[in-house]
Amino acid sequence: MASETRKSMLHGVLLIALFSCAAFYIADFEFVKRLSFSPLIVGIVLGMLYANSLRNNLPETWVPGIKFCSKEILRLGIILYGFRLTFQSVVEVGLAAIVVDLIVVTVTIFLGILLGRIFKMDKDLSLLTATGSAICGAAAVLGAESVVKPQPYKTAVAVSTVVIFGTIAMFIYPALYNAGLLGLSDVEMGIYTGSTLHEVAHVVGAGNAMGDHISDIAIIVKMIRVILLAPVLLIMSFFVGGGAGQKDATVTIPWFAFGFVAVIGFNSLNLLPEGVVSAINSFDTFLLTMAMTALGAETSIDKFRQAGAKPFLLALVLFAWLMGGGWLLSKWLVPIL
Repeated sequence: MASETRKSMLHGVLLIALFSCAAFYIADFEFVKRLSFSPLIVGIVLGMLYANSLRNNLPETWVPGIKFCSKEILRLGIILYGFRLTFQSVVEVGLAAIVVDLIVVTVTIFLGILLGRIFKMDKDLSLLTATGSAICGAAAVLGAESVVKPQPYKTAVAVSTVVIFGTIAMFIYPALYNAGLLGLSDVEMGIYTGSTLHEVAHVVGAGNAMGDHISDIAIIVKMIRVILLAPVLLIMSFFVGGGAGQKDATVTIPWFAFGFVAVIGFNSLNLLPEGVVSAINSFDTFLLTMAMTALGAETSIDKFRQAGAKPFLLALVLFAWLMGGGWLLSKWLVPIL
């Protein structure tokens, strides 16, 4: 019986793996590259297309394998994400970028929670959307998903919102900068871009359109935001797990967050050859793509209708804050620091 269960789970995992291979293939198309859509984003789209077409023909015994991808493989993917970062990067970029990142992340999350209450939104959905906007888009939503444990469609909706507005910003920032409308120096523009754009891919795309100097600064600043994912998840686990009025509630500690920080520390020692780290990062991207695809496979169009327009309105307001507030911080605070 146990052997049959394992085989059924393997079927679900292999299905998601095949979709993820297709996501990598599609992400390599030239027009997809121009949009800076990573395999993660393509994966969730493929998963959602499957969920709204052939999913009803899937044997129920395969479902545990899909859920395994959206939970366990996700956690491993977040841990290995640490190989993209080093603590030296934080030191290199200076105090100004760290302070701006801290302000942006903190204000965005609290603003998202507050607006969620004002809009009378689902608490899980508003928290996921705020976390994705504040830190690193889809990867942050996935990390928060492991702590909040919402219904899969809520994660998919949150990812969709940050991808949409992050993609819009990726085109707007270079246009405004090249037109001379922002009045920021290269350093300030790099900090502005890295501290406010949603996805790492969005930062890379926008940075490349504005020059290597801005791009290098922007990517480092963005990586500092990614590092902040670990403490945010730890704080989140306390409030989500043991909220007010829940006497018997237990705090769900996201142990993978400690693994994430440990991997960053190990990577900072520069013990592994560059080729090995690059291979690990490619493997990690595949794992995260599997997790995103699995979430997409659990999401139907009806779930989006159920969520309504409020999540997108919340993401729009947060996007406006990131553009306006981030510009003010970069223009006025960075020169002081």
